[in-house]
Amino acid sequence: MRIIAGTARSLPLKTIEGMNTRPTSDKIKETLFNMLQIDVPGCYFLDLFAGSGQIGLEALSRGAAYSVFIENNRKAAKCIEDNIIFTKFDKVSKLLTTDVISGLHNLEGKYTFDIIFMDPPYRQGLEEDVLRFLSKSDILKPDTKIIVEASLDTDFSYLDELGFNVLKFKKYKTNMHVFIQKR
Repeated sequence: MRIIAGTARSLPLKTIEGMNTRPTSDKIKETLFNMLQIDVPGCYFLDLFAGSGQIGLEALSRGAAYSVFIENNRKAAKCIEDNIIFTKFDKVSKLLTTDVISGLHNLEGKYTFDIIFMDPPYRQGLEEDVLRFLSKSDILKPDTKIIVEASLDTDFSYLDELGFNVLKFKKYKTNMHVFIQKR
């Protein structure tokens, strides 16, 4: 696993052993950032269920102004901390080691984000819990893009009720990215 492009290009990143995290493949990460390329420079980026932190770090490498990472797993959070230091992004990032909803509460009134990326454990409904919180949150700007990485069978039929529009779906072999924005 590595940074694909930008100022930290080709730097290898640590990841934790085991099945508790599913690192996004380089190919899928490249596709994601190709779709976001004009939005990333200068943005405030939020990486939820951050795992190794590779998505938020990729955003920083590609010119994001600041990234916040939220990760509950202590081993994964240590991995993120190590990756932040290794890539020298410690002055432009913040790591919260807590569950995502508590972390989001902590960010209220302190930050607003241009891009929010989440890759929660599949088939647990966590993306719906987060989107319900975000639908009433002041961390969203009027044009904040929310990207959810989810299994292909994830139901997003509740988005309209929460005041979100789906901008696009990008499907891969086993998962998808859903691009969402507040109406």
